[in-house]
Amino acid sequence: MRTVVWDGDVPCVRMVDQRRLPAEYVQIELRTPEAVADAIREMAVRGAPAIGASAAFGLALAAARSQAETVAALWQDVTAAADLLRVARPTAANLAWALDRMLRTGEAARAEGLEAVSARLLAEAQRIADEDVMINQAIGRYGAELIASKATVIHHCNTGALATVDYGTALGIIRTAHEQGKQVHVLVDETRPRLQGAKLTAWELERYGVPYEIIADNAAGYFLSRGDVQAVFVGADRVAANGDVANKIGTYMLALAAQASAVPFYVAVPTSTIDLGVASGAEIPIEERDSREVLALEQAGQPIAPPSSRARNPAFDITPHALVTAFVTEAGVVRPPYHRTLADAVASMQNAPA
Repeated sequence: MRTVVWDGDVPCVRMVDQRRLPAEYVQIELRTPEAVADAIREMAVRGAPAIGASAAFGLALAAARSQAETVAALWQDVTAAADLLRVARPTAANLAWALDRMLRTGEAARAEGLEAVSARLLAEAQRIADEDVMINQAIGRYGAELIASKATVIHHCNTGALATVDYGTALGIIRTAHEQGKQVHVLVDETRPRLQGAKLTAWELERYGVPYEIIADNAAGYFLSRGDVQAVFVGADRVAANGDVANKIGTYMLALAAQASAVPFYVAVPTSTIDLGVASGAEIPIEERDSREVLALEQAGQPIAPPSSRARNPAFDITPHALVTAFVTEAGVVRPPYHRTLADAVASMQNAPA
């Protein structure tokens, strides 16, 4: 299952509309860069790697749809689309990473003419998507070594195929361990307020045949303190150079509970999510979303809050690097001191043969 794909016949970007799950599996067709940006902003697609791939295809779409008759005019259309896509969701590192990679590719092709720019952009977007799948499978192999047979793990938010192009990061690790016959059991944080755990992670685990139970976010500490959990696995939207982690809101509290219970806390990320240009989590922008995502929740058909209520709705929090046992990347398992080892992991993949 690929979350986002290119359809050259239209042309358009097709993606799974994650807002409709688990009730129905629907693919939407996006024919403009503006539509791709809206899909990212409105969380039809979400998860840092999936956002990055979607933005890359959005830039290829800008070139394919352009009516420009000169390379200069085409490049104006492409850079305008990049500016639009870049601000759709500011926290995810893969968004800017993918756009910058695409722009470098397009810039290098400008001397070759209009058709070359469009062709090279599309080829690079497809390369980003295909690489993501291979990267996630590598993360799965390395991470599965951290899961013992018959282990119970906690997973927060959604980091599976839906959050990537395919296979997943933290959930990909769990999936790999299951495929290896390790009889892993997953406690799925429901992940308020948008319930990505209950809606998306549970849906994916059903498809893979992995045993799971959904728990309220604030029940995680209970299970950790009882010794019922052997490991915690999460993903990330951005990792700072020192190892601070920006991830779905609630991750910080989960990491604190894991540390207090002496349970390892693992963060699974591709090296493209590691932002060495950001020294610490204090520099990572945190998206605050519409308060209606909190206040519109209902119980038994009734609103959970009085009509005049106000709410705060940060989408992410920062988990300090001291709470992270290890990162799992396509370069392997990365342990402290993170200011050195994360940079080494990024460098190793940048220098790897194509």
